[in-house]
Order: sequence, then structure tokens, then C-alpha cells
Amino acid sequence: MKHARLIIITGLSGSGKTTAARALEDEGFFVVDNLPLLLLPEFLKLHTASGEGNANVAVVVDVRNKPYLEGYRETLEEVRSAGHVVDIFFFDAVDEVLIRRYSETRRRHPLSQKEGVGESIRQERALLGGIMDLSTEIIDSSWLTPHQLRARLVHMVCGDNEGTPLAVLVQSFGYRYGIPPGSDLVMDVRFLPNPHYIPDLRPQTGLSKGVRDFVLRQEACREFLDRFNHLLDYLLPCYRKEGKSYLTISIGCTGGRHRSVAIAEYLRDAIQGENLVVEGLHRDMAKE
Repeated sequence: MKHARLIIITGLSGSGKTTAARALEDEGFFVVDNLPLLLLPEFLKLHTASGEGNANVAVVVDVRNKPYLEGYRETLEEVRSAGHVVDIFFFDAVDEVLIRRYSETRRRHPLSQKEGVGESIRQERALLGGIMDLSTEIIDSSWLTPHQLRARLVHMVCGDNEGTPLAVLVQSFGYRYGIPPGSDLVMDVRFLPNPHYIPDLRPQTGLSKGVRDFVLRQEACREFLDRFNHLLDYLLPCYRKEGKSYLTISIGCTGGRHRSVAIAEYLRDAIQGENLVVEGLHRDMAKE
């Protein structure tokens, strides 16, 4: 039987468990939120039987489901005895930070008390004391931004490996049809001569050799690509370091058929680096 690597995400409410779960999901973990710990052995049996047993698993358990605090030692021992590797990541933060986070988000604490958030946090600490003692890692998120917390978690899980590659989408589009939603970087290449006004090139697209040569041989285009490639060499590692998993670069011309297509194709092939997966898309190329 295949065994799973299991990370239990637990700790104080407001300490970063949701950020941690999303980070592990981006790293390929199968994540389950708010699973009663008593159901964990049966869940892992079903998971391994489904053929996904070689996948990493992360389970978020906390005081939203109080029964999980009963019998957790026996449950963890049962899971480990079945051959699964179990780590417990306990997330914590100082009381003043937790209180401020609840004030900023206007959320209710799961143990909401008449005495206020401070008393709820005190009771939660008391309930979680035992499982905190069993934790593999205790992560204090008090002074970490979400990006810093994510980066620290990925390093803990992946070690020197930087984790899941940054997925880069280079897409062409036509301003006539609007800027694509979800674009992170948008470049307007309408400053370049337009092949549309050359009769032989008008029926072709930026995928054809004639249009590609016409666009890429322009001095202004060569200088633009040189400057933009240098910018991407700087930006892509920065985006990855800040925890971004997906980046969309949109290149636009008037109709999205000639200039933007040729340049997007060039960039898709030119963007290289470790831990990158680059794909291309031509949203509006077939609309004219």
C-alpha cells in the first residue's frame, strides 16, 4: 500500500493557517480544511485506495471542530503506525497581533466570548496546548507578511528546491477587443509599423514567417525586446520570491493578429530560467 506524506496545519485562529493551506495547495498538496482528526485514518485509507496515495496531503484542523481535540494522540499514533509520515505545523502569533487582525478583518473568533477576543484567544491557547507540544514545527507569524509566511513554509517543505515552477502565460490580444482580464503585465506594441497596411501581409498572421520577419527586423522592435527581456530577467525571480505561482504577460496591438502575435511568440521562446513553465496563447488572432 502506498503511503502519504501528511502535514497537519493547526494553531491559533488568525495566525496564518489559511495562507499555509493555499501555499501547500500551490505546491501540489491535496488539502482538506476543517477535517475532524478522528476521521483522519479513514480519510487516508480512502485517499491511498483512490490511486492518489503518492500525493502529499495537508489537513487543516483547529478549534472550529472541538471534538478533534479528543483522542488526537491515539489518532496520530494510528496514522503513523499505518506507515504515513506525519508532520504537525503549529501556527502562532502574539495576542496583540491576533487581536489586531480580528479587528481589521471584522471576523468573529470561533470561540467568541462576551469578554472579547482576548479571552477567546486565551481559551484557544489552553485547548491547543497539548497538540502544540507534539508539533514538528512552530511558526510564529506575528511579524511576517503573507508572502514571507508563504516563502518560509515552502522552504520548510521543499528545502533547497524552490517548489512548484512559476507558470508564465504569454498571450497576444487586440486592444479593439479589450485588455484580457487577469493580466499582470501589459505591453502595448502599437508603436511598431503595422503589417495590416502591407497587402501581401494583411491576410497572414504573426505566426507566418513574412509577418514575423517584418515585425522583428524593425530596429524599434529589436530595442524594445532587448529592454523588455532585461526587465523580465529582473522581475520573474522577484515574482517567484514573493510567492506568485502564475504570471500573465499580455502583448497588445490593434487587432491582435500581426504584431502582438509575432512578439508573443518570440517572448514565449525567449523567456527561460530554472523553475519556469512558459506557455503561449493568441486570444484574438482568429477574429479578423
